[in-house]
Amino acid sequence: MPSSSPSTTAATSPTVRSARESAGSAGSATTSPHAYDAGLLLLRLVLGLTMAAHGSQKLFGWFGGGGIDGTGQFFTMSGYPAGNAMAVVAGLTETLGGLALAVGLLTPLAGAAIVGTMVNAIAVTWGGGFFAPKGSEYELLLTAGAAALALTGPGRYAVDRFLPVVRAHRLAYGVAAVVVGLVTAGVILLLRK
Repeated sequence: MPSSSPSTTAATSPTVRSARESAGSAGSATTSPHAYDAGLLLLRLVLGLTMAAHGSQKLFGWFGGGGIDGTGQFFTMSGYPAGNAMAVVAGLTETLGGLALAVGLLTPLAGAAIVGTMVNAIAVTWGGGFFAPKGSEYELLLTAGAAALALTGPGRYAVDRFLPVVRAHRLAYGVAAVVVGLVTAGVILLLRK
């Protein structure tokens, strides 16, 4: 009676066959890491530059913005104390956080800065429903995008790749940063009348 060789038995065993089949199917359906990194880069650029533009509206009056005085009046009417100071804080946070997000610099913290600012923006627009022109869907989308980038990291095409501490992004960094952004937003909201 012929005996099967170990290689023949191993090649036809269900365990080995299913492992090969799943490896083969996974290999053909695997997304390129460059596609993932390019997608994160696109998200970072659009979200970061959008936020930086909003910040420059508050700080410098660019792009039809109110500048510090006009934005300060808006903050005062929205119940925040020291409207001009809040305009400077929001403007700096949006501008610097947005630019850092765009280039992928300290991405978890940049995302947290945007999250904190946008949670306050959601609080201001909350009573107007969900949809534009008075709703909060735009602010919610920006908040979710910033939180997602804080949690996932910037991808390969980012300045963070050259910084030893954040080179290997960890979920814990992102979670901690989002929590800091939410706590900071909560503190600012407590100051609001």
